[in-house]
Amino acid sequence: MTQHLYIVTGASRGMGEAIAEQLLVRGHRLLGISRRTNSQLAQRAHAAGADFEQWEADLTQAGAAAARLQAWFSGLSADRFASATLINNAAALTRIGPIDNVASDELAMAVRVGLEAPVLMTAAFLRATHGWATQRRVLNISSGLGRRAMAGQASYCAVKAGLDHFTRALALDEAQHPNGARVVSLAPGVIDTDMQVQLRSADAAGFPELANFQALKDKGLLTSPADAAARVLGYLNRADFGANPVADVRDN
Repeated sequence: MTQHLYIVTGASRGMGEAIAEQLLVRGHRLLGISRRTNSQLAQRAHAAGADFEQWEADLTQAGAAAARLQAWFSGLSADRFASATLINNAAALTRIGPIDNVASDELAMAVRVGLEAPVLMTAAFLRATHGWATQRRVLNISSGLGRRAMAGQASYCAVKAGLDHFTRALALDEAQHPNGARVVSLAPGVIDTDMQVQLRSADAAGFPELANFQALKDKGLLTSPADAAARVLGYLNRADFGANPVADVRDN
């Protein structure tokens, strides 16, 4: 067993791109799944001698993506890998404001990408690696907003709260298996990504916390995607990963 296998959703931009870039090292096999591929990641993988593959996939159609992932695993040899890890990172914001001002198809998209897709991708990953002797891990990227409600993003809060509770229940299931996967829903902190730009550009009338998000930027309190990715991967590699199924990168 010489390689470490990683699957990262939402790998083409933001923190997902930074996570993928930091995993592009010799000895890793990485599959990135996003709406669009990232040519810069492909170039970096080539330069690093990393085994890297990208898929364009619409995670609003998570059933198809999950089926493709499970079929992809059938072509892999388990005895090549020292570990196998799924990182469910993809998420989507709707228009900022009360949900009655947001179109139903936009709300459905956010729920499908942020909650349905992680559930189906995780199920496919666990089916495909069932019986593997190697270490298996599932890392769900959550948010503090799954644990603290915020006006103007009810759908995002609901998705992340659902992801946290899904992970708690999943951990109970996996604990019953001899080599059950270790699973964590991890809040990565407040990160300077396109999502933050979207929040700071919202209409104050429908987003009471606008000033707070503007202050985070103005005071330099946002973490860069690269630093956030390093902290997330540092948590993933902790010896006690999985001891707490719902966690924060700032936990000791």
